[in-house]
Parts: sequence; C-alpha cells; structure tokens
Amino acid sequence: MLSVNSNYGASVALQSLSSTNKELGEIQNRISTGLKVSSARDNGAVYAIAEGQRARVSSVAAVKDGIDRASSTVDVALAAGKSVGDILQKLKSKAVAAQADDLTSDQRAALQADFASLRSQIDTIANAAQFNGANLAKGNSSLSVLVSDLGGSVAATTDGVQSAALTTPVSGSALVADVGSTAGDIATGDLITFALTDSVNAGTSSISVEVTAGMTVDGFVAAVNSQSGGKISASYDDAAGQFTYLINDTAYDNLAITSNGTNATNIGAGVATATVSSAGSNTFSVTGADFSLTGSILSSLSSTDISTSTASATTASNSIDTAITDLNNAMATMGSQAAALDIQNEFLSKLSDVVEQGIGNLVDADLAKESARLQSLQIKQQLGAQALSIANQAPSLILSFFR
Repeated sequence: MLSVNSNYGASVALQSLSSTNKELGEIQNRISTGLKVSSARDNGAVYAIAEGQRARVSSVAAVKDGIDRASSTVDVALAAGKSVGDILQKLKSKAVAAQADDLTSDQRAALQADFASLRSQIDTIANAAQFNGANLAKGNSSLSVLVSDLGGSVAATTDGVQSAALTTPVSGSALVADVGSTAGDIATGDLITFALTDSVNAGTSSISVEVTAGMTVDGFVAAVNSQSGGKISASYDDAAGQFTYLINDTAYDNLAITSNGTNATNIGAGVATATVSSAGSNTFSVTGADFSLTGSILSSLSSTDISTSTASATTASNSIDTAITDLNNAMATMGSQAAALDIQNEFLSKLSDVVEQGIGNLVDADLAKESARLQSLQIKQQLGAQALSIANQAPSLILSFFR
C-alpha cells in the first residue's frame, strides 16, 4: 500500500543506514585510538581489568624508581670505599717506609705528617658519600628498599618446601651462612640443589645454587628464582626467619632440597614437600658500613703514629693490613646487595613489559582487520544512502494516479 503518511521502506532503509553509521563510528574510533576497548562503554569488564593492570604498571615503575635510588646510594658508598681503600694503600706505603732503621727523627716526622694528612681525608670522603640524603658509608646505617608493588602480607599457597623458623631471625641482607644454627653449617662453595619431580609422568628438573662469598639471604633467594627459570618461587620472611620455596610449575608436584655442605636444614634441605604458604617480604634491607675513622673498620688508625720508632711503624702497618681486609669484606657485602637490587630491578622491568603486553591483548585493536572492516562499512554506507533515496521516492508514484 502506498501512503503519503508513512513509508515503511524508508524507515527500514534509515534504520539500516543508522546502524551502519554507528558501526562506522566505532571502527573510526578504534583506528584513531588504536584501542578496541577505549572506555567502559565498549566493554565494562575488560576496561576494569585493563585499568587495574595499568595501575599496577604505574606501581611497578614507582618501585623501580626506588630501587634505582637505592642502587645509586650503594654505588656512592662503594665509590667511597674504593677511595678509602686507595688511601689505605698509600698509608701502608708510608708505614713500611717508616720501618727503616736509618731514618732520622726529622724524616720520621715528615712521614708522619704525610701519614696524618692522608688519614684526614678518610672522614672527608665518608661524610661526602651521600645520595639523596642517605649515606651508607658512615655510621653503619641501613636503607629499607621497597622491591615489590605487592604488600608483604599477600600470601601464596601451593605445594613446596618451607624451612623451620630461625630462633634468631636475620635480615634478608645478612649472609646466608648466618642462618646456620651452628658455625660452619653453610659455607662458601656449598651447593644447594633443588630437584623438581613429577610423580605421574616422571618428569624432572634440577638446579644447583652455589653459596658464594658475601652472598646475602636475598641474593640467595634471587639466585634460586633466576636459575630455576620461575619453576620455583623462593622467598624469605624477615620476621620469622623462614625460607619458602613454592612449586610454580604445574608440571611438577614434588620438590627435594639437598646440600653437599655439613648442614643446610635451616634453608630447607631435607624438608618434605607439603602445602605451604608464603607471605614473604616486599622490602629489602641494604646495610652500610662505617668507613670513617670512628668506625670499627678504621678506628685502630685514628691515633696511629709512625714517627716514634720502627716498632710503632710495624704495628701501624699490621693494623692497616687488617683494616684493608675488613674494608674489602664490607665492600663485598655491599656489592652483593647491589647485585641483588639489580636482579630485582631487571625482574620488574620484565614484569612491567609482560603486564603491558597483557593489557594490549585485552584492549588493543587489530588495525589490519579494522582497516578491512572500514572499507566494507564505507561501501555499505553508500549503498544504504542510495536505498534510502530510492525508498523516499516511492510516495511520488501516487501523483501518477491523479494525472
């Protein structure tokens, strides 16, 4: 039926054209933004997930900034220790020179003046070793560094091994050997072996972590995580003094820890696999060393006089040897802590990249498909406009009936 009051064909054509225009607008928005989900209106659930992960990327970036500052603080302290070590070598040469029997009192006095002048530079270096107000080269100070955006109270539970809690917990920056119940339990060169097995399919995977000189607890944990390729998730709880190793690969259901050392039970060796929870800690404690003349490392040199006699010069030389050894040990510990921070920083960089890739998988548009879809809709739009024009011309046929 033809009517001038209603045109059903035009209405249908208009609805189709409106739908095409709406789709075309969505495609153009995806192409201009590069996102298939750019707002909550596109897909509320996916948008919420993506925004949550974007917040985590920002949090990880903030943690990385904190680690970078801590690393710089450690680097400044290590630079100060290197300079102090150079001065100790020069002091050593002065003390050895003063041991000669043929020196006159004036010559000894000159050597002492040089000795005192060099020694006075030590405190100047220790005082200046600051970065962002923190100084790890004076006063045995420490620095607590946030190494994860997730709180330490966030627990993970799965099969794994958990060591017994230490009677006297040590911080994560302490040496691994310090967790032994008696001296010598865990020593440099010991191999701690982690063997993963699958009771159903007989699969196996094994790694060994060597305890190196100056290796901290956190450094040991980082080595387990790194060398296992993520199959084992290791952590250390500073408050309880407890190691936890979670099986982080569904291909395995058993973990056995052994050691070629005398005793490593305090880090989990010999403990049976069970369902365990890991609270862990999201902070890393960096401990400094006192490189000033009032510190324990160099205090014996604060009033040393090499001008009185050959014997006093010999005593001074021996004291300097001890100071050099202690200084090097302190720097080795700090170096291990710096390496642990670098490992954590590298992990956070990879974590940030993976999370950003996951966000992209959720919200990024496939521009190749969108481009093809755009061309299709443009043609459909033109056809829809033509169909609407034809439908609008239909009522004009009524005029022919009245000619």
